[in-house]
Amino acid sequence: MVNPVTETPTSEHMAPEEEILSQEDIERGRLLFARDVDFMRSAVSLETLPPPDLPEVCFAGRSNVGKSSLINALTNRKGLARASNTPGRTRELNYFNVDGRLFLVDLPGFGYAKASKSDIARWQILTKAYLRGRAGLRRVFLLIDSRHGIKPSDIEVMEMLDEAAVTYQLVLTKTDKLKKGQLEKVYKATQKRIKKRPAAYPNVMKTSSEKKDGLDSLRAEIADLALPENLAKK
Repeated sequence: MVNPVTETPTSEHMAPEEEILSQEDIERGRLLFARDVDFMRSAVSLETLPPPDLPEVCFAGRSNVGKSSLINALTNRKGLARASNTPGRTRELNYFNVDGRLFLVDLPGFGYAKASKSDIARWQILTKAYLRGRAGLRRVFLLIDSRHGIKPSDIEVMEMLDEAAVTYQLVLTKTDKLKKGQLEKVYKATQKRIKKRPAAYPNVMKTSSEKKDGLDSLRAEIADLALPENLAKK
């Protein structure tokens, strides 16, 4: 697996197929998320972010892509991240503390919001400043609704992350809504779209919060990225 944000994936990491994780990797991720996970705070500005004392990973994506549902499923806590009935209503950076070991960060959804233009601009400025300058950020998980694929708003975020040399990994959500053949078509198309992107981690992940598919792999990926004992091995 590739190093944190400071290392951009190179050709030696490239692989056209899904990454195969060992049972040890899976168990490490399971044990991490079996620990306490609590909501910590909502940040409305860089000044209100918690001190960067822990490594962190963040979840970004278009409004209604399933970020809250994925965080709840990932942590096995149904009401941890609250999903609004109105897409685009998450207005802060929401921090969750995983047993004092790492932060999970839920970013405001982009691409649609029932809010004023000034509010939307403020969220965009905050999100971009966070992504470009957060010292402890190990990786951005950019969520893509598998039913719709990559949209122009996703491309904008990817270009910003490429420019800032912030490593990101695409995660397909709601895969249970597609038939197997449809999903494989979307997966291969998504894999192809990121092939030449300098900051994109080469392996696209497939997840379903409802069916719990792909969650073991995502937990293992996060554990490998964020736990100090793993970072020390790199």
